[in-house]
Parts: sequence; C-alpha cells; structure tokens
Amino acid sequence: MIFRLMSMACIGALAMSATSGFAAEAEGQRQARTGGIEEIIVTARKREETLQDAPLTVTALSKERIDSYDITSLERIAATTPNLYVGRVSNGSGAQITMRGIGATGATSIGIEQSVAVILNGAYYGQGRVLNEGMFDLQQIEVLKGPQSLFFGKNATAGVISLTSAKPTEEFEATARVGYEFEAEQMRYEGIISGPISDTVGGRLAVRYSDMNGGYYKNRAEQRNYVLTEYLPEYGAPAGFLPILDIDPPEGTIINDISPADLRQSPQEEELILRGTLTFDPNDQLSMVLTGQYTDVYHNQSAWNHKLYNCDGGFSQSGNECDDSFSIALARMPASLVATMPASKSNQDVYNDYESYSVNLNLEYSFGNFQLSSVTNYQKNTNKWGLAGDFQNIDTSIFATEDSVWKAFSEELRITSDLDGPMNFMAGIFYQKTERDFKQWVTIPVFGWLNWNPGAPDASLVNVTYNKISDTDGETISPFVQLLWDVAPNVEISAGVRYTDETKDSVFDQPYVHPFADDIGILWSEGVVAADQKFDEWSPEVTVSWQPTDEVNLYAAYKTAYKSGGFSNGSILAQVSVTSDFTFEPETSDGFEIGLKSTLFDNQLRLNVTLYDYEFDDLQLDYFDSFNIAFVTLNAGTASSKGVEVATEYAPLGVPGLTLMGSINYNKAKYEDFIAPCYDGQTAALGCDTTVPGTNSLPGTDISGEPTGMAPKWTASAGFDYRGELGNGWTWGIASDLLFSDDYNASALGHPYAGRDSYVLLNASAYVATVDERWQLQVLAKNLTDEMVISGMLEAAGSRGNRAYADLVGYGNLPRTVALQLTYNLR
Repeated sequence: MIFRLMSMACIGALAMSATSGFAAEAEGQRQARTGGIEEIIVTARKREETLQDAPLTVTALSKERIDSYDITSLERIAATTPNLYVGRVSNGSGAQITMRGIGATGATSIGIEQSVAVILNGAYYGQGRVLNEGMFDLQQIEVLKGPQSLFFGKNATAGVISLTSAKPTEEFEATARVGYEFEAEQMRYEGIISGPISDTVGGRLAVRYSDMNGGYYKNRAEQRNYVLTEYLPEYGAPAGFLPILDIDPPEGTIINDISPADLRQSPQEEELILRGTLTFDPNDQLSMVLTGQYTDVYHNQSAWNHKLYNCDGGFSQSGNECDDSFSIALARMPASLVATMPASKSNQDVYNDYESYSVNLNLEYSFGNFQLSSVTNYQKNTNKWGLAGDFQNIDTSIFATEDSVWKAFSEELRITSDLDGPMNFMAGIFYQKTERDFKQWVTIPVFGWLNWNPGAPDASLVNVTYNKISDTDGETISPFVQLLWDVAPNVEISAGVRYTDETKDSVFDQPYVHPFADDIGILWSEGVVAADQKFDEWSPEVTVSWQPTDEVNLYAAYKTAYKSGGFSNGSILAQVSVTSDFTFEPETSDGFEIGLKSTLFDNQLRLNVTLYDYEFDDLQLDYFDSFNIAFVTLNAGTASSKGVEVATEYAPLGVPGLTLMGSINYNKAKYEDFIAPCYDGQTAALGCDTTVPGTNSLPGTDISGEPTGMAPKWTASAGFDYRGELGNGWTWGIASDLLFSDDYNASALGHPYAGRDSYVLLNASAYVATVDERWQLQVLAKNLTDEMVISGMLEAAGSRGNRAYADLVGYGNLPRTVALQLTYNLR
C-alpha cells in the first residue's frame, strides 16, 4: 500500500507540473513515417557508429520498437531475438542466459557468472539476478552475438546484452502511464519527468510500480503432512546410508504439522523501480551522466515458473500431471519451520525478495584529438528466498531459505584518438572489486527423525538439517588496447588485445549439520573448504573491414574471449566431497566471423549476413545430483558453435510508415569432447560407463558429438510495424513479431528425456494516439500462441524411485498475456 501511494503521488505530481511542447524524439518518429530505413547509432565498439558501419553481429532495438512491444525485461528481449534464451531460476545464479547454444550452465550455482554479459549504462552486471533489475524507460538495446572480450572485457564468451536507459531531454516533458494486464490481473503505474534544470544541467526521474492480484501460473498445491520427530542422541545410527530406509524412527516426541495448500496464482509480483538521471554539460569538452537506481521485487513463490514437464509415466511422484500447462504444485512452508528457520516468512510463503541499489557515473572529456571516457559503478543487491526444494507437492517436502548479498565497485577508463592520419587507437583499463556473502538453511525431512533436534546449538537450527555460510572476495584488473589502421580509403584493419588478471578468495563452511546426517555419512560438519584462486589470460582480436561503397560493408574477424574460473558458494559439503566439487576453471572461446552488411534500393532495404565458427574450451557447468541431493561444478571439455545468420529490414518509400523485418538462422552447437554426469536412472547399458574427470568418481557418460543445451539448429523471425494517420488529429499503429524455434534439448548434459519440440511465438501490439502524441491507448499481446518454452532444466530431488528417470523440472516462460495501456504526455 505504501508503494501504491508513493507511485500515485509521483504520477499526480507529473500531471500538475508538466508543460506543453514537442519532444525531439516524437519529431524523429514522425520523420521515420515518410519511409526508408531508420539509421541506428550503436556503441558496440565503445564508440558511436551506425549499425551498418560496425563490423560485428549486433541487433539493435530502438526506443520506438521497445515501446511498441513493451520490451522491459531480459525475458522479453529473448522472446523477440532468435538464438537467445533466458531462463528464470529460483535458486543458484537466478538465471540461465544462453546464446547460440552457449551459456546453459545449469544455473544452480551462485558462483558461476553468465557467459552472456549484461551491460547496463556501460557497467557490467554479471550476476543472473540482474533479470530482476528495472529495465523500463530504455533508450536502446543492443544484442551482440559471439565473443566480445576486447570491448566488454569480463565474462563475455558467448555475447553481450547492452541496455541504455533514457537520458534527460532538451525540452521539458512529462509522462503518466497506467496499464492493466488481464492474465495476471496486474496494475502498472509509470511516471516520468524529464527536461533541463539549468543551461548546463538536465534531469530525468522515472518511477514504476506494479502489483498483481493474480499471476501467470496456477498453483494446484494440496495440503500435505509434515511430520517432525524428535532426534534422540542415544539412538545408535546405522553404519551406512541405505539401511536407514528400513529402520523405524526412535521413540521421541512427534509433531504433526502441515504444509498448507496454496491455490493462489503465482508470482503475485509487487515491483517498485526508481531511477534518477542527471546530466552536466558545462562546455563542449565535458559531459557527465549520473544515474541512480533502486529496485524492489517480491514474488509469493520463488519457483513460480518451475514446471514439471516430463515424468516417467506422465505423472510426478506426487501424482501431478507433467505437461505443458502453465501450472505448478508447490505448497507453503509449515508453521513449525517458519517459527524458527532464518529468512522464512511469517505468512508461510516460499517467496523471493530482491532489492538492489546502484549508482553509475559516465564521463566524457575531449581535449585536442583525444577523448577520455570513464564509467564508474557501484551496485549492491540483496536476495532472500524460501524454497520447496524438491519442486513437488509431496509429504515432508525439502524446504530451504537463503540470504545472499552481492556488492561490486568498478571503474573503466578509456582514451580514444581521432587523429587526421591513417592510424588511431583506443586504450583503457577495467578494475572491479566484488564481495559475495551467502547464507543458506536447508531441512530434509525425508529421513523421518532428521528434523527436530532440541539439542541444536541455536534455536534457529532445531529444525534444520544443515546450514551453509560462504564468502567470495574478488578483484579484477584488465587493461586493453586497440589499433585502427586505414590501410586504404575504404579498408580498415583493427587489432587489439585485452589482458585479464583476476583473483577470487573464497571460503565455505557448514557450521551446523544435524548429528544424525553426520553420523550416517551423508554430510560433513568438520572442516572448511577454502580456495585462493588466481587467473590470467590474453584475449586478442583482429578485424578487417572493407566498404567498397557507402551502402556495403564486408568484414572478417578473429575473436577470442575469456571468463575466469571461480568457486561455487552454494555447494554442499558431503563426506564424499572433494575441493574440485566447489572450484571450476576458466572458460575460453575463439574463432572466426565473416559478415556482409548492406543498405540497398535507396535506403529501403537492409540486408545483413553473418557466418561464424567458434570453439569453446572448459565451458562452466553446474550439475545437481538429484539422487544424493548434491551440487557439483565442472568444466565441459570442448564445444563448438557454428552457423549462418541472415537478417533483413524493408521500409518501402511507396508505403510510408511500413517496416517489414525478418531473419533466418542456422546454428550447430555441440560438444566436441565432454564426459558428462549420468542422469538419475542411467545404467552402464545406457552409456553410464565411466567417471567424470576432476570429481570423486562421479558416474559419467560420454556425450561428445551431442548438442549443447538450448541449441536449436534452425530459428527464424518475421514481423512488421505500420504507423499511419487516421485524420481528425489522430494516428494509429499496429505491429506484430513472430519467432520460430526448431526442436532442442533443454539439458546442458544431454539428458535424453529433456528434449523440446519446435514452437512459434507470436507477439502483437496496436495503438491509437493524438497527432501531438499527448494521448495514446495501446493494446499489448504477447505469446498469442500460448507456447510453453522451457529455457533450461534440472531433475527434481529424490523423485525417481523405481522409475526409469527422475522427474524433470523446466524453467518456463510467460503464458499468453494481453495488456491495455493508457499514456498521457505533456510537453
């Protein structure tokens, strides 16, 4: 209620303080309606250049297209971009971002950063939880495919998603927007004030508040029993693990509790985003942009999109149907756990609460023929959740809670020359200091009397099987240099190299393990795992581009990229664990790319073609052992990704306001050399006949030659956008976008039952507006085909029983949604 009042107050202030006038942006949109391809300026090489002049594969989404499709999250970017998948994950890293079949990490490790780097206003955000950040009021989105180490430095082995928020306008303007989405019963309010504060200072304030009365997924969780039996220290534990299954619990006090039914829709999201931007331009030489952002997002169910999609026999162990419906079955936390377990919610929700702060300062200073650039960033996020860890509605479910904090300070300095001669350069250095603090509590009642231990050293641990504390302090220093040589009037050779030196000092401790779990040889409460890691690497890049005419650009590039190794803070210290279960080695990539960019027929047609062939060594993966309920991080030998992409855009001069877009892409991503962990139920006869290197004899299977995760061979897109005049002072527009994906395997480990069929996503929008763009009414429809897209998976803990394989849980997308949005602009 407080958030709602704050948001309504901001919108009211906008309506009272706005004045008239026309924005430069609106004028540009009207000019675009006269026909011809709109010129887009990108910063993919840390300098401003047109999309067609940039010699690399980049897809740029302008503010006009962002607004047409309401592209305000990483998931929505993926829904319009072929070969890009974003899976939202309840625990671990929080997300799995995959591009061209690279990046399907498994996502259950909080220590593995994404292979697709996310850049917000020039600053690096490597944590998967970035998908919760406020991504509305954006000026532009750039999606760069393939290795991008030279300009984006850290952890960009598969690609980059670069987002730029809108800056203060030259003239005063204000926007108030209210929207309603029918599927989730979501109200959304937005307000923006922008304009000059003085002759040299500009300001922009943007706020968004949204609240769902419903959700995207139906929860069908029934009430389940939850039995707590008192642990008696004098009870003699059996020597091994398996005999416990045939032994009656000891005599002791028994508490009969319940996991309450939950028939609410999920996630019932409540979101507040505040962003303030100040610009300072005292003269022609100096320019500064200061941005501060606050994000607070709450979900009533942390695993709201974790869908049981494939089970042996069609039903899960709890009797729930495994299908492609947008439904889950996850009960709430028992009252007895809520009363004692840290980071639990009094309302018994298995929730997710994400809160973040960030400050970003961009500075540009020109002197002579040089420009000095600086990007300074501080970011902090706190993420807390409760989780039904088996993702099923069963008696005595596994429950866990977590409290993690991420802090990062970074500084990037660059100097760029603009000399009259044929040689120019760019040089810079990137520095980052990071801290991760991780705490987690887990209770596993499947062992009957394992829960209630009145003799625990702390009252918060009496119902806990084990708790974990882990920290990682990281430091990165990464200088780079690039030389540009105009060897002929239309030929440019650029060559550069980046050096990365990174240290990570980590420690993991299980300060409390239930004594029975320790006695029977499952978990280990003695000792601490620590690792002081140091990594360094050179990443060179060479590009040759030739522009025989102003309309044609041919280029060839050799690229490399590097992602440092690290430490899996969220692992489990079992008595069979080895240090390598926690640590993993760097991931590298290298290969070639050849491209053609052309603008034809008097600026009516844009046609771009890219051929690429990249190899990836030591892909970082996280494996969840659903039988032993353990996590293992590992490196996946060698993989390759090669293919061709064709993208086109057509804006006929004879039909002003019409733009047609399309692409077709072929990608073959596969493991060249990889011994993967076996799936639960795989036998020697089914290929589980070796061990995974670097582990404590973890059963393995050779999947060399198999596709990587999230790697359909064929993808395509098609769409149109039309804007016209209605007369009587009104305009209208309609847009539609179709995305096709071939079949693929959602597992990064080649699970034979994790495959997904081909699908088609269809998005559309339509609006009517006044000519001065003061009023606009818009309808936004997404996933009109109501397709369930799985963007990653894991096995449900302990779910196989005597069946052929464990139940498979997929990271699902959003169902069909239709929203109505009213916007009022004062300029």
